[in-house]
Amino acid sequence: MRKIIYLLCIMLPCCGFSQQVTKDSVKFFTSFDGVKIHYEVQGFGEPVLLVHGFIVNGESWKRTALYNDLLVAGFKVITLDMRGNGLSDKPHTPEAYEKDAESRDIMGLLTRLGVKKYSVVGYSRGSIITARLLVLDAARIDKAVLGGMGSDFTNPEWPRRIMFYKALMGEDVPELAGAVKYIKDTGLDQQALAYMQKGQPSTSVEALGAIKKPVLVLCGDRDEDNGSSETLASLIPGAIYKRVPGDHNNTARSQGFSDQVLAFLKKK
Repeated sequence: MRKIIYLLCIMLPCCGFSQQVTKDSVKFFTSFDGVKIHYEVQGFGEPVLLVHGFIVNGESWKRTALYNDLLVAGFKVITLDMRGNGLSDKPHTPEAYEKDAESRDIMGLLTRLGVKKYSVVGYSRGSIITARLLVLDAARIDKAVLGGMGSDFTNPEWPRRIMFYKALMGEDVPELAGAVKYIKDTGLDQQALAYMQKGQPSTSVEALGAIKKPVLVLCGDRDEDNGSSETLASLIPGAIYKRVPGDHNNTARSQGFSDQVLAFLKKK
């Protein structure tokens, strides 16, 4: 049982966040393939994009210290529900999650919003997408934070990703029974989440080594759930590596995480 809970938690950026969101001030962007993406923009100033992790949505950021701290510091905060999550469309074809679809959603949204330069903060699976943005949208990125992520996602055949895909598609994977039950019990779209795992991108060691933007790799001091975060930082030229108190489930919510991100973003 302990192993099941552990495996569920490593997929969640902040354990306990649900996909339930309100429809107040709902805004949608129609992406390149017709998929509608829900997003919110709050505040004024330099744009900061927040990219959520697996089995949550953009609302999860509002339960972190970082969200409010960014607004108080004078940043414009952009959040979205990535396809398959929250109020965004949830396609039931594997092709809808392939070929960097999620990054293309984000880039299209930012173009629609007239964003010429932005910083981006990802956590957990959101850092996997943020790494893709550093490759695909480098011209517009000012700074990037890879939170709660180690180097394992550089492997396109990452065993944990494949295991989750199989479990979500209905195969008997005993150690992930708890994760599948959680998804069913909370009414999440299991098929969309499965295809999200199937099409999840990797970023090669070579591509990470070509990044020229300022990057902060930030991880809880009790979090190695996705491989070594220190190794990830070493793969990115000039990356800053920091650890703050916390495990994978609570670090993103913490004041320490927010303080490190704000210090990084404000640094000239």
